[in-house]
Amino acid sequence: LTTMSFAPTSASDNPSKKQKISTNSGEYFPDVPSKIPYKGPDSTDPLSYRFYNAEEVIMGKKMKEWLRFSVCYWHTFRGKGADPFGFPTMKRHYDDESDTMENAKRRADAAFELFSKLGVEYYTFHDRDVAPERATLEESNKAFDEMADHLLTLQKKTGVKLLWATQNLFSNPRYQNGAFTNPDAHVLAYGAAQVKKVLDINHKLGGENIVFWGGREGYQSILNTDLKREIDHMATVFKMAIKYKEENGMTPQFLIEPKPREPTKHQYDYDAQTTIAFLHTYGLTDHFKLNIEPNHTTLAGHDFEHDIILSSKYGMLGSVDSNTGDPLLGWDTDQFPMDVKKATLVMGAIVDQGGLAPGGLNFDCKVRRESTDDIDLFIGHIGAMDTFARALRIAVKIREDGVFAKMVEKRYSSFDDGFGKKLEEGNLSLEACEEYVKEHGEPEQASGKQELYEMILNRYV
Repeated sequence: LTTMSFAPTSASDNPSKKQKISTNSGEYFPDVPSKIPYKGPDSTDPLSYRFYNAEEVIMGKKMKEWLRFSVCYWHTFRGKGADPFGFPTMKRHYDDESDTMENAKRRADAAFELFSKLGVEYYTFHDRDVAPERATLEESNKAFDEMADHLLTLQKKTGVKLLWATQNLFSNPRYQNGAFTNPDAHVLAYGAAQVKKVLDINHKLGGENIVFWGGREGYQSILNTDLKREIDHMATVFKMAIKYKEENGMTPQFLIEPKPREPTKHQYDYDAQTTIAFLHTYGLTDHFKLNIEPNHTTLAGHDFEHDIILSSKYGMLGSVDSNTGDPLLGWDTDQFPMDVKKATLVMGAIVDQGGLAPGGLNFDCKVRRESTDDIDLFIGHIGAMDTFARALRIAVKIREDGVFAKMVEKRYSSFDDGFGKKLEEGNLSLEACEEYVKEHGEPEQASGKQELYEMILNRYV
């Protein structure tokens, strides 16, 4: 049942019964202020920011430049609360649930009102989020073109910009066995054609990045899979995309988004390290960075912050899909991030690398299926934005104080001079290591002091 997914329905699922539309006298969210205000830490108004003060300058940049918040179109304006056990729970008064262009444009009008009221300067979408898929590629492209004109008008009117676009290569049944890794060359060609169109539309709308998420690029059973051939084909499509981008004067940053599983049992872009290794293997490191989603990171068995920090340390962090998962559930729950400690670790990495531009913090999040009021869309984003704004303030304070930096530096001080420095520089042999141990005997035991580090972090939070 395609209606049980956040994804748009297929071309054959055009509902004949339309929901009654109400635009509330021209305003879609009349109970929300025209601009969510910053009221400071003591505010108890859920429609206000306690920590996010967009124009405030921190370490030489405005908060909005550090954070580069973005709203995702799919969960926020296509998600209706469906899950594997239940039908949609949400009815949006601006969406008649048809796949008409009129409905698509009205949905976009409501979206840009939400963006503007939140004070968010960026948004993201899949091609099939914003424009309905039709019976043929040509008809789908025509609808996408028409919708792009409408989106461009809204962008100019509001000043909201496109952070990135991507292609939905996982919802339509044609992609049941993947897109770039499909065993049928015809299906692969269809997916590549969607990439081409997304590149064109992204360029038209001034999108700053392009994301590749391999929703079904993996396998369910190794018995029917030529693993190496499939991964080769995926690299081939990426090389075609690079060529098309360069030949047409396009400049978006290319991003790959890792995920270990779901919907396939094993996805090829398993985590940050796997994806970086893939890029190195196929000579693609100069053309791609990573878009890290923490919920995917935890599904891979890592801590929330792991892939973000690792990618940043290797110069490969391009953007973040800012969400979280439920540690008790083994699937992608895409919840709004509200954990200040975890967000602080993420913002520390972002501060250390000087920011995320041209990427950003995109809220790939959905309200819970029980949160059915329109205003819940605002509250979820406000809470998450405040979480990261507070985390930015804490991360900067930690770096200004320098306590952690000094403790970590001391822990690795044996590599700063003498034997350790020569070892780190690669100027020693196994024989030299053996002689060093014979001369100096057993190493002294040194405490890792994890509890002290955790105690100090609590002082800030």
